[in-house]
Amino acid sequence: MADLLSTSVSGLLAFQQALDVTSNNISNASTPGYSVETANLAEQPGQYTGAGYIGGGSYVQSVTRAYNAQLTQQVRTSQSSYSSYNTLSTQAQQIDKMLSDPTTGLSASLQSFVNAMQSVSTSPTSTSARQALLGQGQALAQQLNSYDTQIGQYGSQLESQISTDVSQINTLATNIAGLNQQIASANANGQTPNQLLDQRGKLIDQLSQYVTVQTVSQTNGSTDVYIGNGQALVAGGSAQQLTTIPGSFDPTQLDVGIKNASGVTDLTHEMTGGELGGLLSARSQVLTPTQNALGRISVALATIVNQQQQSGMTLNGTAGQPMFTVGAVQVLPDTGNSGSAAVSATRTSLSQLTTDNYELKYTGGAWQLNDLTTEQQVAMTGSGTAASPFQAAGMSLVVSGTPRSNDSFLISPTATATSGLGMQLTDPSQVAAASLVQATAAASNTGTGTIGSAAVTDPANYVSGTYTVSFTSPTAYTVTTGSPATTVTSGTYASGTPITFNGQQLTLTGSPAAGDSFTVKPNSAANTGDNSNMLAMISGLSAKSLDGGATSTSGAATNLISQVGVLTQQAQNNASAQQAVNQEAATARSNATGVNLDQQAADMLRYQQAYQAMAQVISMSNQMFTSLIQAVG
Repeated sequence: MADLLSTSVSGLLAFQQALDVTSNNISNASTPGYSVETANLAEQPGQYTGAGYIGGGSYVQSVTRAYNAQLTQQVRTSQSSYSSYNTLSTQAQQIDKMLSDPTTGLSASLQSFVNAMQSVSTSPTSTSARQALLGQGQALAQQLNSYDTQIGQYGSQLESQISTDVSQINTLATNIAGLNQQIASANANGQTPNQLLDQRGKLIDQLSQYVTVQTVSQTNGSTDVYIGNGQALVAGGSAQQLTTIPGSFDPTQLDVGIKNASGVTDLTHEMTGGELGGLLSARSQVLTPTQNALGRISVALATIVNQQQQSGMTLNGTAGQPMFTVGAVQVLPDTGNSGSAAVSATRTSLSQLTTDNYELKYTGGAWQLNDLTTEQQVAMTGSGTAASPFQAAGMSLVVSGTPRSNDSFLISPTATATSGLGMQLTDPSQVAAASLVQATAAASNTGTGTIGSAAVTDPANYVSGTYTVSFTSPTAYTVTTGSPATTVTSGTYASGTPITFNGQQLTLTGSPAAGDSFTVKPNSAANTGDNSNMLAMISGLSAKSLDGGATSTSGAATNLISQVGVLTQQAQNNASAQQAVNQEAATARSNATGVNLDQQAADMLRYQQAYQAMAQVISMSNQMFTSLIQAVG
């Protein structure tokens, strides 16, 4: 009878514990990160008798939680991808809206300026049209300045968020390491700390929102956590600490590193996925390229307009002056430089100018220029001296001082151009709508050659004077000046091909006859109604002067808007896709490891009935024992 009682009591206690586990499951049905637990019943060791072994009841051997490693990793991977794309999308969308606004956007602002130029070309002597042109030029410069300022603000916010994310990652890593210690200690005592396992899993899930996460389980129950491209963040009960590193060229631009025994290792290029990876991608794929592209547009605008201004004549009959100022090439030394070298840079070729940043590095006893965008070395000509500067990528580079090995400089041809863009002219009469030179055909000409245009094309080398273009045959010409006549140049004539001399050019069409001549001389101050230079200015902005003659200024603006728009759309699409994948994976994991209330209700009913049955057996055994005592007594 004692065996019957002990067997019944063991079952009663076992089912009571099973009910406790089921009750806990139900109470945590809505708890984030909770994994359903199962009370695993086992048979008590049997007692040997002459008739064989008789069972000794049951007990709860263990309480385990549901866990699916594959589904959990799918949730974390998709969460990391979604966070990265969503962050990139958010950053890119800000720039996209700024540039593509139909009223204040980049293309609209440029077109308003061109429209004002066209008004001047229609009424070149109109003071109001000229004043409107200066006003639109000022508005365009301010709009571009505003874009640059906003990008700078977005960049500052991004750097601040990088610091915040690094702090969050460090906190999570420390807490995960602490839980690893507790879990390992509990496992050593033969316990399964399901609550601690759930807490650790939840923290790792949170970590995947900031960076790509991989985990490796250890035999003692701890989990090692790796981030990025395989950098250990948590190893057992120890957590590594990430840190932000001021950029070697620009301290306001933060990189990400990890602290170790030897110091800090830069992991910026290994930080993929998650919000942190998205922020770094937004900086390298959106903010920096956009700022550089806007800078190149500013340089093109100022260069083309200023050069044409200096090629034209004002209402006062004087040569025009530059209309815009623009920021210079940015050169930043590496904070680790140990030599005394310094670098100065200027722009020399608009067509070769790019939106990339470059590193000029002294290595192997020579200077080497590397494109940081393409990661390719760029060939340079010249020796780097003032007399023979390095020439590359549309820039002229002069190096002074004494460099030491691995000294380097960041060279940004256009990064600060927009911040320095401004309107320089204030007097409407200083708008150079007319050409500096005019051409006339000799009355005695007998050929069919006609004047297409005459203009100053190189203000720096322009030499004012009266020039005669004489034809010795229909295909040969000589340019002379002064009295007695001095030959300036000569050449072979082709219809429509400019005849260039002393910073100016004459374009003829048709077939001049031998003995025909044309005169090119300074324009008359009285010829203020001439609009040829303003037309040339408009043509210059629409001409393909960038990318080796493949892109115009307006085309560069359109390309920038399109590129940012496409990147924004792709990031949004990728974010939506990864969000759907994440939700599907989370649902699948929840179905596999979450609490099913219907199942728990069924388990509760089953355990309750078993509990009641055990209670009845105990009651019956008590009655039998009492009856036996009475019979013997």
